[in-house]
Amino acid sequence: MGYQLELRHFNYFQVLAEELHFRRAAERLFISQPGLTRQIKQMEEIYGVSLFERGTRFVRLTAAGVYLKKEVDTLFHNLERVEQELKAIADHDALSLRLGFIGSAVQSILAQLLITLKHEHPRVEVDLQELSNEAQVTKLLKEELDFGFVRIDAIPKGLTGIPVLTEHFSLVVPYAYPTQQDNFTKLLALQEEPFILFSKDYSHSYFDLVMSIFKDAGFQPHVALRTVNALTIFNMVEQGLGVAIVPASLKKGYTTQVKFIDLDQIPQRTTLSLLWNPKVKQRGINVFLDIVQKEIHA
Repeated sequence: MGYQLELRHFNYFQVLAEELHFRRAAERLFISQPGLTRQIKQMEEIYGVSLFERGTRFVRLTAAGVYLKKEVDTLFHNLERVEQELKAIADHDALSLRLGFIGSAVQSILAQLLITLKHEHPRVEVDLQELSNEAQVTKLLKEELDFGFVRIDAIPKGLTGIPVLTEHFSLVVPYAYPTQQDNFTKLLALQEEPFILFSKDYSHSYFDLVMSIFKDAGFQPHVALRTVNALTIFNMVEQGLGVAIVPASLKKGYTTQVKFIDLDQIPQRTTLSLLWNPKVKQRGINVFLDIVQKEIHA
C-alpha cells in the first residue's frame, strides 16, 4: 500500500459515521460516492479493521468504528480549539472563557472574580451560563464548559476542583413574619410551616445536606415547593407560601421583601466549589485559576 492517512480521511469517516449513508455523506463532502468508498476502504486497510458494516439496506458502525468516531470527534474538537487559540493570540492576547454557575455563586464570589478578570485582561470574552449543578458537570465532562461553580459533595471522576467558599445556611421568612433573628430559638418551632427548597435537580448532595438539617432538628418538613432558582424561592416566601433554607450568601443581591435568620449555630455548612476538566487546554484556564487563587487567599 503506497498511501497514508491524511486529515481528509478522518473528515470523510466522521461525516459517513454521522450519516450512515454513503450517498448522503458523499453529497455533504462534495465528492463522488465511489471516491468516498475508496477513501474509507483505504482507512480500513491501513488500520486492518472494518469500520462499517454494510448491507443492502443499512450502513452501521462496527465496534472499532464506534471507538474511532469518538476519537475523531475529539480530534476535530481540539483542532477547532487550536484554531481559536491561534486567532486569540494573533488578536493581541484576547481570551475566551465558558463559565457555568449556580445563582449563589454570583452573590458570593463570581462577580468579584469577573471584575478582576476584566481589569487584568480587558479583552477577555466570557460566556456565562446559569445551570444546575448536574448540568454543569455534564457540560464539563463533554468539554463544553471551561469552569463550573457548583455545590456538590464530591468531585466527579474526570474533573478537578477546589473549594472556593464554605458558608452556613440561613432561614428565609416573610418580611413581617413573627419569628425573626432576635427571637429565633430553634428550627423545630417552624415544623408546621411549609418549606420551599432547592430541588434535587439543583444538586442531589445539596438537597440531602439540607434534609439533614431537619433531621437534626427533629422533624420531617412539609416541602410545599421545589425549584432551582433562588429568586423564585424568595418571591414565594414573600407571598407567604412558605419559608426556606438557603446558603447565607444569597442574602446579597436580591431586593425581595424577605428576612434572613442565620443558622450559624448548626454544624451543617455548604461549600461552593470550582470544577474544571483537565483535558481542556487553553490559555484562559490558568489565567482564571490564578485569579481565583488570589481571591481565595485574599
